[in-house]
Amino acid sequence: MEQKNELDETARKMREARRILFITGAGISADSGLPTYRGVGGLYNEGETEDGLSIEEALSGECFSVRPDITWKYLSRIERNCRNVHPNAAHHAIAELERGDQGRQVVVLTQNIDGLHLQAGSTNVIEIHGTLGERYCTECGKPAAVDVPGDRFEVPRCVECGAVVRPNVVLFGEMLPEKALGRLYDELAAGFGMVVVIGTTAVFPYISEPVMRAVRAKVPTVEINPTRTRLSDRVDHYLPMGAVEAMSAIIRKTDS
Repeated sequence: MEQKNELDETARKMREARRILFITGAGISADSGLPTYRGVGGLYNEGETEDGLSIEEALSGECFSVRPDITWKYLSRIERNCRNVHPNAAHHAIAELERGDQGRQVVVLTQNIDGLHLQAGSTNVIEIHGTLGERYCTECGKPAAVDVPGDRFEVPRCVECGAVVRPNVVLFGEMLPEKALGRLYDELAAGFGMVVVIGTTAVFPYISEPVMRAVRAKVPTVEINPTRTRLSDRVDHYLPMGAVEAMSAIIRKTDS
């Protein structure tokens, strides 16, 4: 099916769906100026960091427990990379779908930690990997202020007890947050009329399984990604496009 027909069919099914699940990865934020990562922030796509570790090792829970200075060094760079980044048309399109029809429910499951879906106005967002916009103390658990990152990489400390502060994100090797997982399971149990996956390689089972569950249930499925993934041959509609281009075209068609 040629691309125009794929877009037409996607828009038609989106108009009809009463509950839609959007699953998003780094690709949806690429048009906001955040490079897609072999991780987060697109800073370390090849080789080791200057500390002789892979970025996965530097941003791991194990490293943070013994060398928080190393982990915070690279977290600070990622925060700086995210500074002044704003939601793009794809983020806004998803939020518009939620606002545009009072009878439609839109749920966003995102791997991204940039907070852009919430900034765009989406209200039912499951940030499965957490968000850089929140910090808490590793000892007393109290929320900590999020300072604008500078050029020096200093380990932030709790103003109450002096312990190390960390961002509310899932580091490599750590378990997913139970609360976010619980929300995801509840939403999946309620069922969806359409599942759209955007800009993710879908290597994690908690990302690919909702799509495959929909495929098995014959619920309409769509993948938006310039590069083919393991899901491309399984979904009903594969759109080899960037997130902004595809979602802008779909929104125009759903409004017409």
